[in-house]
Amino acid sequence: MRPRASLPLAALLLGSALLLAGCAAAPERGPGPGPAAVETPRPAPKLATDRALGDRILALDPERISAQDVRETLARGPVPRVMLLHGGVYGVHLLMESFAEFLAAMGYPLERIRDAGNGELSYSPYDSAGRQAGLLAWYYEQEGVRAMLVGHSQGGIQTVKILHELAGTYGDVHVVNPVTGAREERTTIVDPLTGQVRPVVGLSVAYASVVGTGGWSLALPMHWSVIPHARTIPDSIDEFTSYRIGVDFFAWDIPGLESWKTFQANGQARIRHVTLPASYSHVFVPDTAHLAEEAAMREWIDAFDPRVEANWTPPTEFDRSSVLWAADVWHSIKKHWALEAQRWVRARRTSAAMP
Repeated sequence: MRPRASLPLAALLLGSALLLAGCAAAPERGPGPGPAAVETPRPAPKLATDRALGDRILALDPERISAQDVRETLARGPVPRVMLLHGGVYGVHLLMESFAEFLAAMGYPLERIRDAGNGELSYSPYDSAGRQAGLLAWYYEQEGVRAMLVGHSQGGIQTVKILHELAGTYGDVHVVNPVTGAREERTTIVDPLTGQVRPVVGLSVAYASVVGTGGWSLALPMHWSVIPHARTIPDSIDEFTSYRIGVDFFAWDIPGLESWKTFQANGQARIRHVTLPASYSHVFVPDTAHLAEEAAMREWIDAFDPRVEANWTPPTEFDRSSVLWAADVWHSIKKHWALEAQRWVRARRTSAAMP
């Protein structure tokens, strides 16, 4: 087994987290990798010439996606963007990159996680949430499937802010081109499924989850705008999952504060609340790349079904730090990947784009 990529920084990250309460502002990362890391966005696949693939996508049960389904069906169709939003302590982005590596090892195309402009695998909670919402609008217009968001610590607060940006809580949202980095002088897109011009405000994402969110980080001025809405999830999302760690002093997840830390929908959004073991680390919960290194562990994670109560008590050989978080998020990502692909195929067939 190869060493875990983030371990050389473990002492630094943990020390920083303890010193800064896991949430304090830190210097931002420098520019991303050079031009070699920049991608030209791949348009949504032309399934018009492959009705059989479309049929296989439509036949999938989104709640039961196997590794074979991922490899042979979903990865060959339209793939949503996954925007990973890391925490605020300097260096913690490496832990979210570990989660990106986990997703890639499980079969998710890395190009759909990587920023199309700077090549980074995770996004900063110190950037403008309006700008990040504008990126999601550009991706949807280009690729035809709605994005998914995963936020850790301050990245979880940023996730909630992005949802409120898309809902129009703060006003209009401009489209942002990730390849050039430029904010475009428009607040509308052409919906790729209908061909109609529509505002960015009102665009939704398929799925989002947050872990270790709230607590001390809400004291930072950059997050004050979301305080009135910090526990309210708007209709700019289909399904939202909040993960609490049993005892997490950074996020104020402790017995007695459950109701204060509960998200509520202000419309039709579906919300789940999941409590993770108290042994999980607020700082290191996204450090999951190692979980995909063993075939037996990958099989257990791929088979994980959150509706089966027994799955929440893993067999001893699979009971590793963060495994329940990784397995549950992966299940949700597969589910909404399938739902978005099915939505895309149905829209194309309705518009006679497919035979």
